[in-house]
Amino acid sequence: MRVDLAVAVEAQPDDLNPMTDLYIGLMSGTSLDGVDGVLAHITADHFSVLAHAQAAFPDSLRREFLTLNTPGDNEIHRAALAANALARIYAHVVAQLLQGSGTPAADVAAIGAHGQTVRHQPQAFDVPALGQTAGSGARSGAGGVHDAGGGGYTVQLNNPALLAELCGIDVVADLRSRDVAAGGQGAPLVPAFHQAVFGRAEEAVAVLNVGGISNITLVPAQSGPQALEVIGFDCGPGNALIDYWCQKHTGHAFDDAGHWADSGHVHHELLHELLRDPFFGQPAPKSTGRDLFNPDWLAAKLAKHAGLRPADVQASLTELTAHVCVDALLRYQKQSAELLVCGGGALNTSLMRRMQERLALLSSQVCVTESGSCGLPPLQVEAGAFAWLARKAMQRETGNLPKATGAQGARILGAVYAA
Repeated sequence: MRVDLAVAVEAQPDDLNPMTDLYIGLMSGTSLDGVDGVLAHITADHFSVLAHAQAAFPDSLRREFLTLNTPGDNEIHRAALAANALARIYAHVVAQLLQGSGTPAADVAAIGAHGQTVRHQPQAFDVPALGQTAGSGARSGAGGVHDAGGGGYTVQLNNPALLAELCGIDVVADLRSRDVAAGGQGAPLVPAFHQAVFGRAEEAVAVLNVGGISNITLVPAQSGPQALEVIGFDCGPGNALIDYWCQKHTGHAFDDAGHWADSGHVHHELLHELLRDPFFGQPAPKSTGRDLFNPDWLAAKLAKHAGLRPADVQASLTELTAHVCVDALLRYQKQSAELLVCGGGALNTSLMRRMQERLALLSSQVCVTESGSCGLPPLQVEAGAFAWLARKAMQRETGNLPKATGAQGARILGAVYAA
């Protein structure tokens, strides 16, 4: 793939082919801060961002998404209304992208709209195969019907039909459930994009996305006698707990550059308690979300450490994220030349410094840097990935990496809502 990562709203590639080469990606992640959108020029061997736009969530919608992460009264009705509100914010971001780049909607092949994850239970239940009883252990039913195994699910609130109606552009949505149906985690889906955009011929590189949850992609050298597979998985908490604790004690939505964390001291007994969660010891592939790492999880851990200064808890939570991300990297790809960080966590200088310090402590020469050093700014990477996945769907090409998600094979991801 020829990758041109220079962001240029004014100049569009000379070889641009409207209706086939322009895609929009929309991402609203577990950080719940709002929507990032990109307009990208994508071909089989080229990726470049032409425009980037953002929209913050209203406080009321952010609170509703947080509430919908757990069971509650009238949640089907409330979820539908929240999905409608999200679709309208998505449409606003699309309008910004089109207006800012001078691009007609008719020139865009499709929108990749991720939706807002409110439940992620990819391995929640064990479901018997067709014609079998629970507990029988059967894996396939009569007539050759295959059971992928498990009745897990992942839910991203969205109204792609409304988005297609508002924008007049085809929408690709529900990008995770096909992987789950094939026995996978449905996450992370970005590793294939990371490989295409950040992969290097002669050296291994790691890409770490720190949103509400952190996920890492380990891309081996793309040339050589042994073609190793890309590995990707969720590390654990990213910003979710850091942001929650900051909001609770300071009233600010996030810890700007990690300054508050740096005013405290890591409480090592609390850190060790946090690190005892079984998720951290599980092998890849694995994924997680606010279903596990949420305020109730944190409150249970803090119950054994009453009286700590809030700033010390913040420092410990920031250290937790740094710890699990670095350990995930070194467990699977010690020889990485660089750790490229994207997502909102890349703007947290305290977190970035702590990761570099931990790598040094463990005698690693890996350099930590934000993805903008390679031309694609941190807040554009995930949105870019879903534009790229939208193209994959429209071209009927597979988008998941089974090594990363655990799916039984490569699958075409997403459902298309025609404009």
